[in-house]
Amino acid sequence: MREDAPDAHPYIPNSAPMAKAQMLEAIGVDDVEDLYASIPAALRLNAPLDIPPALSSEVELRRHMTGLLDQNVPVSRALSFLGAGCYHHHVPSVCGEINSRAEFLTAYAGEPYEDHGKWQAIFEYTSLMAELVEMDVVNVPNYDGYQAAATSLRMALRMTGRSRVLVTEAMLADKRRKVDSYLAGVAETESVPLDRSTGRTDLAAVREMLDDSTAAIYIETPNAIGVIETEIAEIASLAHERGALLICGVEPLALGFIASPARYGADILCGDIQSLGLGMHFGGAHGGFIATHDEEAFVYEFPSRLFGLAPTSVDGELGFTDVAYERTSLAMREDGIEWVGTAAALWGITAGVYLSLLGPQGLREIGDYVAATTRYAIERLRAVDGVEVVAADAAHWREFGVRFTGRDAADILADLRGRGIFGGVPLTREFPELGQVVLVAVTEMHTAADIDRLALALQEVLR
Repeated sequence: MREDAPDAHPYIPNSAPMAKAQMLEAIGVDDVEDLYASIPAALRLNAPLDIPPALSSEVELRRHMTGLLDQNVPVSRALSFLGAGCYHHHVPSVCGEINSRAEFLTAYAGEPYEDHGKWQAIFEYTSLMAELVEMDVVNVPNYDGYQAAATSLRMALRMTGRSRVLVTEAMLADKRRKVDSYLAGVAETESVPLDRSTGRTDLAAVREMLDDSTAAIYIETPNAIGVIETEIAEIASLAHERGALLICGVEPLALGFIASPARYGADILCGDIQSLGLGMHFGGAHGGFIATHDEEAFVYEFPSRLFGLAPTSVDGELGFTDVAYERTSLAMREDGIEWVGTAAALWGITAGVYLSLLGPQGLREIGDYVAATTRYAIERLRAVDGVEVVAADAAHWREFGVRFTGRDAADILADLRGRGIFGGVPLTREFPELGQVVLVAVTEMHTAADIDRLALALQEVLR
């Protein structure tokens, strides 16, 4: 087909009508629209895109892009208490220095012909993460923590052969949607309620809802309102009595302060490594981790790549290599247990740099500081008239829910922004029954003076 044929796009191959018709015939489809049948009608655009006229010069393009970028307000120009999955933690300069090295930045997927040390770097990351979470096996990071949670549940479904999962209500709404969409058609997903008085997953509800059809129960610590789950051992015991698995979403940086859920019987741990030196990047650089014990039943359900050591052809020499590669779609194609796409391996290397820099003592110091600062913020804000803290007496780490009485949360946050403060993230989608609740996040980047400034601003706004 000639590239200058009528109706052919100058830059898109096979875009001429005859070429499209031949491809549809080859796959046995009558119309292109049939390929999109699985996409809900509400998500499909049935009208031309509303695209502005083309820019005529590089000067105009630069002016346009600069105007868009100027709308961003970085944390260096405002006081931010935003969290809910993307956090303002310190990023050591060496993290960016190392992950931008050519042998890491350009070694796509880490294949042997372009390795140059990338496989060892990934192995070191997985080893450091395994030590941190107190598990044996950690994957090369997948897209993000949302995907890691959903994939962990799919692992449990395959391992148990069951079709029902219980998921804590104390989860961000967007993450829950990811889980629901990824399990749609293969499992029934039910919510375990939150105990409003303690801020933790309701243990009595877990006991009542578990049955012999349950593949797994999923909880998080700290959970969506920052509360640390303290009954993990009891939940694990209940799950195991029914032949189900306990999957625990965990913030890896919090493990400098709290014990790993692996100690209390969790079978699979998962989460996001954004806090481990990745930075915010207009919404976060993210990478999802999954961790289990070194048991074959678990290892062969990982869809993503695993790295380990193996003997080479040289006697006594070890090399860094894929583990159980044959289970992946890279080896099995459509017969793989799940599809393995582009991983977030570069962010794994970055997190490995961060972990090696801090070490156990550094992680403990950050964990303790964030815990103490969180408690200071809770006590400081709950003293403000018109402010209530959800489950204020529970153990929190980094985040907590603040309820405003008599005022709309959106209006209050807008007033705070006018004072140069990003006050938090509304939780009305997650917990509408809790009222005007905002999630406030503090990290090692915040000082007591920052929290005092927020409290004083709230006093003025709520006056």
